[in-house]
Amino acid sequence: MKLTVFFNGQFWVGVIEQWDGNRLKAAQHIFGTEPNDEEVMLFVQRNMLRLIAEAKEHVSVCRKEKKANPKRLARQAAKEMKQKGVSTYAQMAIKQEYERRKQERKKSAKERKEELAVKKWELKVQKRKEKHRGR
Repeated sequence: MKLTVFFNGQFWVGVIEQWDGNRLKAAQHIFGTEPNDEEVMLFVQRNMLRLIAEAKEHVSVCRKEKKANPKRLARQAAKEMKQKGVSTYAQMAIKQEYERRKQERKKSAKERKEELAVKKWELKVQKRKEKHRGR
């Protein structure tokens, strides 16, 4: 049994697939807004089995059952773990906000540095004038 959660352009959707020999049973659940990990876990614990049991359509598919190379299975598992998960969009938004604030900090630090340089220069000019006047 496999649950895949993805964004279809309008809603977050979970698709459940269950293979019974050569027959595929599939069901779909619409989450609506982006689900967090707790919502997905609650769905898996409470509704997933009921939903797949209610699915009536079976698609008959001829697929060969051959032994998979353990190294290939490990690579596939690692690849699936690296794929973008549900929370990636939130992480991207947080990262963009962080980058924006970083740019603002750089800009304000540069302005403060320039102001300080101008003050130092004005102080230096004032001291020169005072020395020239003999004070």
